[in-house]
Amino acid sequence: MPLDVYKDWLGISEDVPRPPDHYSLLRLVRFEDTVEKIRAHYKKLNGHVRKYATGTYQLESQELLNDLAKAMLSLTDPERKHDYDEGLGRTFESDDEQSRPTIAQTLIRTGGLSREQVTEAEEFASRRGLSIRDAVVQMKLVDAETAAEALAMELGLPYVDLEQLTPDDSILAKIPRNVARRNTILPLFVDDDMLLVACVDEPTHDLEDELRLRVGVPMRRLIASPLSINQAIAKFYSGLKADGESESTVEGSAKQKTARTKAPSAANADPDPGSTEAKVAEHKRRQIGTILICWSVIVPVMLDLLVLPSSVKVFDIFGFSLSLVASPILVFVVWKAFFRRS
Repeated sequence: MPLDVYKDWLGISEDVPRPPDHYSLLRLVRFEDTVEKIRAHYKKLNGHVRKYATGTYQLESQELLNDLAKAMLSLTDPERKHDYDEGLGRTFESDDEQSRPTIAQTLIRTGGLSREQVTEAEEFASRRGLSIRDAVVQMKLVDAETAAEALAMELGLPYVDLEQLTPDDSILAKIPRNVARRNTILPLFVDDDMLLVACVDEPTHDLEDELRLRVGVPMRRLIASPLSINQAIAKFYSGLKADGESESTVEGSAKQKTARTKAPSAANADPDPGSTEAKVAEHKRRQIGTILICWSVIVPVMLDLLVLPSSVKVFDIFGFSLSLVASPILVFVVWKAFFRRS
C-alpha cells in the first residue's frame, strides 16, 4: 500500500482532498487568525515530520516539511492570508486595514518590557541613531528573536524562525553567498509565484530587481533576526559551489589537474633557458640578490655604530670596523649565489 504522508504521518482523514488546504495541513480550524496558535501547530508538526527525515522516506519528509513551512508562512502573512481565506469562501465585514501595533506596544502587551523600559530604549535609540528593535537588543532588554517578531507584527509581515526551515538548494544556487551576506538576507523558496526571502528590514529596490532577475519572480520578504540569517547563510551555503565559480572555470581546473597528473615530470622540470618563464625567474633572482647586497652593507654598519663598543673598533677615524670585514664577504657570497652564471 503506497505511503500517504498526510494520513500516515499527520493523521489527516482520507476524506480531506489531496493536497489538503493550509488549515487542514496544519491541523487548524478553518480561518484560524491567532498567529501564535498557527506557529505552535507548525512547530509541533515540523518536529514530528523531522523524525522521518532520514532513511527510506527522506525525500517525502523534506517535501512535506516544505509544504508545512509554506502553509505557515502564508497564514501568518496578513495580506496573503486575507487573499487565501477569500479564495476559500470567507467573507470580511470590512476591507479597511486595521492598525498594526508598534514594536513597543507589542513588547509591552506580551510582557517583554515595561513602559519605563520602552521610554529608556527610545531615548537610547535617539541618541545612538538606532531603530527601536536594535536599541532593545543592544540594551539586552529582549533577545534578538523577540525583537524581530515584534518588528514583523509592526510591519504586518510574517516572522520566520530559520532553525525550523530548510531553503531550496536550487534557489540558493541562483543567489550567490556574497549577495546574501552583503544584504543580510536568506532566500528560501518560491511559493505562489513569489520568492520568499528572510530579511532583517526593508530591502532596497536594487536588491528586489536583482533577485527578480536571478529567480524570475518577484520577492516577498519575511522578517528574521540578523544573527539567525547570518548563521543560516553559513549553514546552508556551505555545501554549494563557491560563489563566482563558473562552469568553464571548473572545467578548466579539471583539465589542468588532469594534465599535471599525466605529466608530473614535465610540470616539475626546469623551464628552458631561453623561455619567458626562465627570463622571469632570472629577473626575480637578480632582484632578490640586489636587495641582499644592500642589506649586506647596511647590517654590519648598523652593528658597528649601534652595538659594538668603541674599544673594539680598529679604525676610529671611520667609526667602524666590522663592516670593513663582513660586508665584502657577504657581498661576494650573495653575488656568487644570485648573479654568477653556472
